[in-house]
Amino acid sequence: MDTLLSAVLAAGGYWLLHAYASALGERLRGRSRLTARALTRALARDRALLRGAAVPLGVIVLAWVTGAGQGTAVTAALWSAVACLFAFELLAGARAGARGSELAVEGCVGLLLGLAVIGMRLLLH
Repeated sequence: MDTLLSAVLAAGGYWLLHAYASALGERLRGRSRLTARALTRALARDRALLRGAAVPLGVIVLAWVTGAGQGTAVTAALWSAVACLFAFELLAGARAGARGSELAVEGCVGLLLGLAVIGMRLLLH
């Protein structure tokens, strides 16, 4: 359960920080003040970060329900994130009309970014 709570807090933190960075960039361009409305707009616009975290969080829940260990849950969640990046990149490419080698390149980009996440985990642990 601690792993799930940590993952939910991390996803929420990334969402908040990403939205804040977007709002800050807009403020710097437009020389405007920080308002609750501007931050709320940025949070709404960047909610895809939370949707992207749903599959790995679901994997952690499934691991917890089935009694898997913490290490297994985290590893499974990370690999599900890799699979999601690959699949979402293929889906985005296909929806944009990419075919053949162009679609393969887009899938490889998603796969490489996912594998970079695994590489960072290996470097940090």
